[in-house]
Amino acid sequence: MFQNYTKEFSYNIKLSVPVILGMLGHTFVQFADNVMVGQLGTAELAAVSLGNSFVFIAMSLGIGFSTAITPLVAEADGAGNKTDAKRALKHGLVLCTILGLSLFGIILLAKPLMYMMKQPEEVVVLAMPYLDLVAFSLVPLIIFQAFKQFSEGLSQTRYPMYATVIANVVNIILNYVLIFGLMGFPKLGIVGAAIGTLISRVIMVAYIWVLLKRRKKTHDYVVGFNFRQIENKVIRKIIALGFPSALQMFFEVAIFTAAIWLSGVLGKNPQAANQIALNLSSMTFMFGIGLGVAAMIRVGNQKGLKNFNELRRIAQSIFFLTFLLEILFAILFLIGRNWFPTLYLDLNDTLNLTDNTEVLMLAAELLLVAAFFQISDGIQVVVLGALRGLQDVKVPTLITFIAYWGIGFPISYYTGLHTGLKSMGIWLGLLTGLTASAIMLYLRFNFLTKKLILNNSKGTSP
Repeated sequence: MFQNYTKEFSYNIKLSVPVILGMLGHTFVQFADNVMVGQLGTAELAAVSLGNSFVFIAMSLGIGFSTAITPLVAEADGAGNKTDAKRALKHGLVLCTILGLSLFGIILLAKPLMYMMKQPEEVVVLAMPYLDLVAFSLVPLIIFQAFKQFSEGLSQTRYPMYATVIANVVNIILNYVLIFGLMGFPKLGIVGAAIGTLISRVIMVAYIWVLLKRRKKTHDYVVGFNFRQIENKVIRKIIALGFPSALQMFFEVAIFTAAIWLSGVLGKNPQAANQIALNLSSMTFMFGIGLGVAAMIRVGNQKGLKNFNELRRIAQSIFFLTFLLEILFAILFLIGRNWFPTLYLDLNDTLNLTDNTEVLMLAAELLLVAAFFQISDGIQVVVLGALRGLQDVKVPTLITFIAYWGIGFPISYYTGLHTGLKSMGIWLGLLTGLTASAIMLYLRFNFLTKKLILNNSKGTSP
């Protein structure tokens, strides 16, 4: 029985590893940013956390929307329809560009909210100039996402990885010299980190377009666009898939952002500890995202072939692989929860020794909870990928809203701000919301695939 699932492991890993490496590279840059900024002090680390909280909400909408491109391209590729695949990319690029510019403008308008959120004043002052530049970097990032989702829809998961790795190398180098003022550059602190992020994301877009243009398999898809000829039917289809997908990602990212803001109400040290635990959890989450992309691609292909028995078996194989992997990560967090946070702070800084010690203690407590939600978080994002491959987005959107905001957030708010659990209580709410999401999304996938298999058998029986 298990062999039916484990025999797919090799191909699923091969398909997902480039996505995982690309996402890990992006997260590693955030890790490097946090480590570098952490050397400046806990206020600077909290400021980056606060500024990014606004960007992450906007980013979740942009990235979530762009995922609509992948199942459309995967289905077209499975059916051998190149015209539809190129059409999905062209219209996706138009919509992602408009969305990126709109989100940048919304963040600028939302900046005054920082002063109304009961955040530490020194943190808000530091976050303001950082936010301007990082917000603008959303424009090239979301355009890149359109190319990335298209490439992954063709099962070409390596190309976005190459672009991400190149951009990350540039980002780390620029951050290092601009944050600390090395090699003749001015010392810009966290603003230097923002400049590095912006430049690297522009390079990322240019690189993936050149890469796709030079490859024989993808050349014809990325050249010769006629942007004057826009089809309302395609626009509507991408929006119909993309808007609910954007909301799904928004609901999850927003609850983690709420955790940042709730931590800020508790003080700069709880906020810094939250940032450390969140950054570490984000790294392992990238494995779930990569496997979720593999699920979306393979389910989309099988949907194009109308082979629903294989679709269900392949998807469940990816779910099983994810479960095993996330158990390993949970064990890793349990073992290393006291050591990992020490990477982020200067333990020899006698002036900030008291703050740093408190942050280390709080982060270790949060990683204890994070160890357990690895499993729920990984499974929910992979099942969500499979449902996107089925182009089922409306019901999963409702499920994620109920799980995160009907169940998770109230627990985070009450136990975090109104009990002695404080930071730990905030994260217990996150754990509850993720677990509820994983269970309900799997039940949805199970129901849909059984229904598709039953209907298909009826349709083909004599």
